[in-house]
Amino acid sequence: MSSSRRAAAFLAPLLFLGFVGGALPAAPEAFPQRPVRLIVPYPPGGTADLMARVMAQRLAETWRTTIVVDNRGGAGGNIGTETVARAEADGYTMLLCNAPVLAINPTLYKSVSYDPVKDFAPVVAIAEVPLFLLVHPSVPVKTFDDFLPYLKSRKNVNYASGSVGSTTHLSMELFKTMAKVDLTHIPYKGSGPALAAMAAGEVTIMFELMPSAMPFVKADRLRALAVTSATRSPLMPALPTIAEKGLPGYDVASWFGLCAPSKTPSPVVRKISDDAMAILRTNEMRDRLTALGAQPMLMPHDKFGPFVKSEIGKWSKVVRDSNARAE
Repeated sequence: MSSSRRAAAFLAPLLFLGFVGGALPAAPEAFPQRPVRLIVPYPPGGTADLMARVMAQRLAETWRTTIVVDNRGGAGGNIGTETVARAEADGYTMLLCNAPVLAINPTLYKSVSYDPVKDFAPVVAIAEVPLFLLVHPSVPVKTFDDFLPYLKSRKNVNYASGSVGSTTHLSMELFKTMAKVDLTHIPYKGSGPALAAMAAGEVTIMFELMPSAMPFVKADRLRALAVTSATRSPLMPALPTIAEKGLPGYDVASWFGLCAPSKTPSPVVRKISDDAMAILRTNEMRDRLTALGAQPMLMPHDKFGPFVKSEIGKWSKVVRDSNARAE
């Protein structure tokens, strides 16, 4: 045997054992190896909290680990969002992200301490939730066909929203621009108080997310005239869309997804995205979301990122055009 072959035979087992040049590199850690924290930047009980818990339950079952849903409400969602932007980028801290915190607040507030593009890695879109166009039963309008003529025949018509800069607020501002009507905004401290005021007749018009508005509609305390999404809702297929009833191009849905800190490793982002997509494709998950008035978006990380950027462009313009401001 030649000397070179004898050397190779001698070194091979040493290389295998890691005795030459130090220990062998460790294999990448499988994700996840410990509990994951999912921060919801809103108080418990809202639609965002509901979406987070539905997704967290199924991911926890898939990963056989604990997912802690951590509600960090305040400043219109900015506090919880900032927490994730500054968190360690390892996949173990995620954000339940939506249009307000990524696409609206950076323009709505004078300053926020995060960049919606640079500080986050969009992981997966979970679902979109249309809004109802609601009127109080005292309003002499039964269908959307009669709604625009009603608005244009009156002055000083008020509408409610959950807060300045919320999707419920800005969806109406977009509607006002496209329909060329004038309405006065009455903001409340959350959708719950706004819906209660609507039911009491204090305000007569409102956009509201389907999950929170549905009990009022079913009890005939409020009347739903249309939905805001581009297509009809499977939950109420007889209800028309605003787009098909005279405002083509009107398409508003409150979407919810998972985001991670921007430097989260790509394999971890893909892992979370792939596992979430597999869950969202199941009939069980689709039926569960549909029962809530939501629809799976089926948008993995590589498509969710461009979608978020398009939403930033859309809503920042609405904020500027409406002169909405929050402190």
